[in-house]
Amino acid sequence: MFPTPDADVRARLLNADGSEAEISGNGTRCVAAYIVAEQPRERVLIRTGAGLKTCTLTSHSGHYYEFETAMGEPQIGDEFAIKLAFGQATGTPVSMGNPHFVVFMESFAPGWQAEAAEIGSHHDFKHGTNVEFVVIRDRNNVEVRFFERGVGETQSSGTGSCASAVASIHAKHAASPVHVHAPGGTQIVRWDDQVFLRGSAHLICRGEFFAEI
Repeated sequence: MFPTPDADVRARLLNADGSEAEISGNGTRCVAAYIVAEQPRERVLIRTGAGLKTCTLTSHSGHYYEFETAMGEPQIGDEFAIKLAFGQATGTPVSMGNPHFVVFMESFAPGWQAEAAEIGSHHDFKHGTNVEFVVIRDRNNVEVRFFERGVGETQSSGTGSCASAVASIHAKHAASPVHVHAPGGTQIVRWDDQVFLRGSAHLICRGEFFAEI
């Protein structure tokens, strides 16, 4: 992380497999928490691979922080089906600066990870895609499972929460704001002129590394 002329910091995200992603909603919020802990402020401007994001501090207690991040305007494609080894999956493509494929279902079947992995690496997605399986609970609550590029199953995803909420609202299954429930916790997504993501960050440790010059 380092400052840029138009931002407090520039952040790069590296996945578990070493590949670089355009953006992480949760990761961007964690960067904001680190910056605020070092230099207290109400807003943090972060330059990501998907553009400039503004994180606004909404609450703070000790090492716990909550931010609402302006995530930009989503790009939504038409719903389409792709053929899989044992059937097909129908979903909605959504870009939050990174690609997502949102699939609505009645419940999460055992072994859903294998289906999500096949979708994520399907040839219809030139650069791969993040996959969200979404169960609608009511007009303002959805439950989601995430399978992300370069990582696999994750307990939470900021951009995945945004994509899930946007697809749900677009399909008239839900209305803003949407509470997105996942194994890793709940985030709130509202969609006005752009998408806003509200969630927490907890600073749990601090580290240093040394490089030869």
